[in-house]
Amino acid sequence: MNEKLKLGSMNRLKIDRESDHGLYLVTNNGEEDVLLPGIYITKDMHLDDKIDVFIYTDSEDRIVATTKKPKAMLGEFGLFKVVDETPFGVFVDWGLPKDLFVPKSVQKTPYIVGRKYILRVAYDAKTDRLFGDSRIGRYLENDPKTMKDIKVADIFIIAKTPLGYKVIADNRYEGMIFKDEIFEDIKIGDYKKGYIKNVRDDGKFDISLQPIGKEKDELLSQKIIAILSTDKHLPYNYKSNADEIKKVFGLSKKNFKKALTKLQNDDIITVDASGIKLKAT
Repeated sequence: MNEKLKLGSMNRLKIDRESDHGLYLVTNNGEEDVLLPGIYITKDMHLDDKIDVFIYTDSEDRIVATTKKPKAMLGEFGLFKVVDETPFGVFVDWGLPKDLFVPKSVQKTPYIVGRKYILRVAYDAKTDRLFGDSRIGRYLENDPKTMKDIKVADIFIIAKTPLGYKVIADNRYEGMIFKDEIFEDIKIGDYKKGYIKNVRDDGKFDISLQPIGKEKDELLSQKIIAILSTDKHLPYNYKSNADEIKKVFGLSKKNFKKALTKLQNDDIITVDASGIKLKAT
């Protein structure tokens, strides 16, 4: 089976030979090779080692490797800042020496240098190049039947609305985190772990930033223990203000109280008028 370099993705390749410009890496079957420029070479790289590299094209459209990871890879979404414009489109910073091109044809409105936009890293088969695409909807699925077994997803925050925040889950689905489910600071462009509460009939997720079901109690308890392991004693208890609990622990007051009760029953903490304290072990 032929093994090809995967443009826009991480590739595990073998160091084959040295050159004046860097190291040449090859696929497992040796059918394709690519240059890793000298700037990315480290002392712990040796011939025949296998290393993970990102494959993209440089300013002269040559396929090259880098040990750096971009803000988003092929098929992923990100928030990108426009750094330059041309008559045909704009370039955005995606964390690599060569900026990512966004053609005019995929911009919903003309992009402005200095502003940030949500894009998906896409592939143009005609030119064999990667580009940024703002046409988000064309990449999303909305079949409730295929979504029903998903319980946890990697989410990307894309927009704020009066109801909460719109998100993209697992780079494939659209979802919403309602504002009464948010107990931590979030903003557009953030990546989070989301817990699926519901799959709506329109093929969109209702998502929580806090665990749901059996995992919930244990994870909430671990969150409080992690904070107490540093401070040992904190001036919060069952009567503490909900906004303060949200700020310090990233929890709703209901979940905070539930976690305190579990930790007390497990003889891990004490709770009194002065606050909560981790018991000596």
